[in-house]
Amino acid sequence: MTDPNLTLLYVDNPAASAGFYADLLGKPPVEQSATFALFALDSGAMLGLWSRHTVRPAPAAGPGAGELAFSVEGVEGVRAMHEDWIRRGLTIVQPLTDMSFGHTFLAVDPDGHRLRVFNAS
Repeated sequence: MTDPNLTLLYVDNPAASAGFYADLLGKPPVEQSATFALFALDSGAMLGLWSRHTVRPAPAAGPGAGELAFSVEGVEGVRAMHEDWIRRGLTIVQPLTDMSFGHTFLAVDPDGHRLRVFNAS
């Protein structure tokens, strides 16, 4: 058996979400259609954005039921990404804070998916 290597987020508008993630990740999707966009991440994992209107069976949970987590180097790395995401206009739903796993903050994408940035302690 292989490890999971594709995360799918159900989005309202794949083209708009692809634009958001292309800017956030600094790379274009490797595949894009009217109902789907796919990003190849530096880690080797893939991020898919699938129209919630065409997923079958329909998803039972809405956005915010899970998180995409971004591990960065050092507390200063977390703070720098926080400042960058504020400049980009992302909605911050948890300000910079220290938690049991390290320094962190939480933002949401335009569909309400949670995006956590953290520095593991």
